[in-house]
Order: sequence, then structure tokens, then C-alpha cells
Amino acid sequence: MVARFTSMVVSAVTGPRVTAGPPEPSDKAEATISIIVPCWRGDAVPPSLATRWLEYPGVCEIIVATADKEMATQDGLPGLRTIHCTRHGRGNQMNEAARTTTGDILLFHHADTELAATHLHSLQIAMAADSTLGGGAFRRQFDERHPHLRWLEPWEALRCRRFGPLFGDQSIFVRRTVFEALGGFADFPLMEDVDFSCRLRRHQRIALLEPAIRSSTRKHFQQGRWRTTFTNAFFLLLFVCGMSPSRLHALYYRHTAAID
Repeated sequence: MVARFTSMVVSAVTGPRVTAGPPEPSDKAEATISIIVPCWRGDAVPPSLATRWLEYPGVCEIIVATADKEMATQDGLPGLRTIHCTRHGRGNQMNEAARTTTGDILLFHHADTELAATHLHSLQIAMAADSTLGGGAFRRQFDERHPHLRWLEPWEALRCRRFGPLFGDQSIFVRRTVFEALGGFADFPLMEDVDFSCRLRRHQRIALLEPAIRSSTRKHFQQGRWRTTFTNAFFLLLFVCGMSPSRLHALYYRHTAAID
């Protein structure tokens, strides 16, 4: 418990500072991007959305990673592939998908989070301009879930830049070489994004990019805005204090099932 908390705090305080916003373009060759989308409970990438992503020049492929055997294969577009993973769990699904990719940059993206050409452009420019940049994520934007908290957005951005973990709904990205050096995501059923971002921050410089990104508000309004926010914060605290990801996973889904 103490070891995990100390490790996260020390890496946060002593780790490299996060860069906000993309740097200016350079003459270096632009890196290619592989978009990896872990799917759960029937989530899928709408064909119209996949088409828009593939139209961006830097995107070389989209890999939909699912462990749901009943999910239809999404292979109708050139560059869009579905892999059926051996086990459930975002960490495992993203690792299996990453092993099949060809891009220089791996972008791990949730199906219910927005991703526009402006985000892809910002990512490609930032990574091409600075070879010391290992990865990062996009700044989170507060929306209608907590309209009265929008004044806290600068503090949330500061948390991500200076010391805080990055979350999966911020669309974490990383160079393929760095991802492989870190051994990918830990085989955790929950908090794999927190663990990975902390290890990434210790390993190499990371960036918090603009424009801000937004995820679906469905769960927050179904289960209650403040209830969902405090539940997420509570489980993050339990993880930092040393509770095992397996036990957290069991408690989390027991709790959310009771709410549903």
C-alpha cells in the first residue's frame, strides 16, 4: 500500500513536466497513427466515424479489440479490422490489439469519446516535432455533467501536466517503441490506464494536448452525475492505497450493477 502510493507521488513530483498544446510543425517525416478501440458490452465504432478517421492522412489503421464473441466483425472498410481477444479486460484487449498494429504511434481510444481531425492533427504534429516526447493524452473538458465546475478546468489541466495520472477517456497515446519498452498495459481488470500513465511519466516526457476532448455523458446521467464522479474518485483512492485491481473490479461492477 505505502509502496504504491509513494511510487505514484515520487514519479509525479520528479517526473518530466508535461507539455501543453502542440509545438510548431517541423520538417521531420510525420509518424503514422494506429487507432486502437477496446470494446465492451456491444460498443462498436460507427462506420461513418471510422471513415472520417481513416480519411485523415496520418491514420494507417483502426483496430477494434473485443472479447465479446457475439460482436460482429467490423472489417467493411479498408484499414478497419476487428480482433477477437482471448479474455475480457481493456488492458489485455489493448495489448493484443497493439501486437497487430503497424503504426509508429498507438492511440488508445474509447468508443464513446469524441475524436476529430483536429485531435489527430495535434497529435501528429506534436510527436513529429519532438523525438523526446514519449506519449501523453488530451486535456479533459468539463461539460453538461458538471457545468458549475468549468472554472476548475485549468486546475484539472495542471494536475495532468504536473503529477496526476492520465485516464483512458483522455485517449492515451504513446510511441510504439516506448509502449514495447514499458511492456504494454499491466494485466489489470481495472485501473490499467492509471498504472500505465504513471509508468509512462516516469519513463519519458509526456504531453497534454489541445484541443480538449469529451466523452459520453450517458453513464453520468443514468447513474447520477455526482454519484459517478465520487465513485470514480473513491475507487482511484482505493487503488492508490493498495487494493488489488481484481478486488477493485469485483467491487466496482457490483456497485454499478446495484445502481443500474
